[in-house]
Amino acid sequence: MSQRDPMGFVDEELGALKDKGLYRKLPILEGEQRPRAVIDGQSVINLSSNNYLGFSTHPKLKEAAHKAIDKYGVGAGAAREIVGTMDIHEELERKLAQFKHTEAALVFATGCDANEGVIGTLLSERDVVISDELNHASIIDGIRLTKADREIYAHLDMDGLRQVLEKVKTKGYRNVLVVSDGVFSMDGEVAPFDQIAALGGEYGAIVMVDEAHATGVMGDHGRGIANHFGVEGRLHIQMGTLSKALGAVGGYIACGQGFRELMEHRARPFLFSTAPPPAVMATCIAAIDLLTSDEGGELVARLWENTGFFKTELSRLGFDTGKSQTPITPVMVGEGELAMRFGARLFEEGVFATGIAYPTVPRGKARLRTIVSAQHSRPDLEAALAVFERVGKELGLV
Repeated sequence: MSQRDPMGFVDEELGALKDKGLYRKLPILEGEQRPRAVIDGQSVINLSSNNYLGFSTHPKLKEAAHKAIDKYGVGAGAAREIVGTMDIHEELERKLAQFKHTEAALVFATGCDANEGVIGTLLSERDVVISDELNHASIIDGIRLTKADREIYAHLDMDGLRQVLEKVKTKGYRNVLVVSDGVFSMDGEVAPFDQIAALGGEYGAIVMVDEAHATGVMGDHGRGIANHFGVEGRLHIQMGTLSKALGAVGGYIACGQGFRELMEHRARPFLFSTAPPPAVMATCIAAIDLLTSDEGGELVARLWENTGFFKTELSRLGFDTGKSQTPITPVMVGEGELAMRFGARLFEEGVFATGIAYPTVPRGKARLRTIVSAQHSRPDLEAALAVFERVGKELGLV
């Protein structure tokens, strides 16, 4: 008698993805992350990278990494609370706090770790968290790992947020946490943190922003959402990443000194992960120095110039780019299979733009997710737009 294969469900799940036209292999990048790159052996215009400012290949950052390897080696060798905290970790955290205009900062191995660590430190069964319905998966997972009560408000609905705050104010919670993405990674929309901060202050809530896609992009020299909206000092927790505009990898929390110390004792991803490599810390220090320089300001300005041109031209061609206000520009398609086919045809024509479908986005809202960078030249963008127009007409999208 043959036994049932307990892993047989894997083939069933993969078969379902293939039947729906949603199965794909991981694209392989050969060489550096640049606006024109070699992906799966083909030279393409790269419109899917989070390398907003071109920092991942900047000579100053590469030089800093090389020097750190020579001085510290390639790994930290332990978790931070054991013997993994090097002086270079502390230097980066001081630099981040100065950059974000906060008392302190704490670095995590990834942005997902940072979100899960901070939410786990903040919340217990005596607390409630209020979350935008389209918040990043790492916020959702961080909330699920706690015993706190949870409330969801409709996307960017400030009246809805006020109603939830009014609802929970009489329930005797120790902490009320309001958390939202600053820039939503699939739609490119910006949360109105001037209003969120005001509501948080009115109801005595802790206010947290995930600005993974705002660090290095929004505000003066890319200082982020709080700076952009003029609410520095009114956001209690600012989470950001070191892996997008800063060009490396990791996440951080900018906050008060006391809360940093509490995370050192209770944030599980911090406690149970080996410290980030010293070369990464050196790279991020160099990134902040570059970002706050004249060159950094020019790169941020060029990013927004390219963003404005690309959005305007996509709209002129007849594409639906949603409500994006940032370099993240969705090209709305609708059905997942069509989004994947659109992306595949663009790739055949020399443009790499990632198709996004359920469960990453809701059913019926599949899209191509495009991001321009400061490094894209005008001829790059014009060539990409010509391909979008040609393939869009072929597929009946414009």
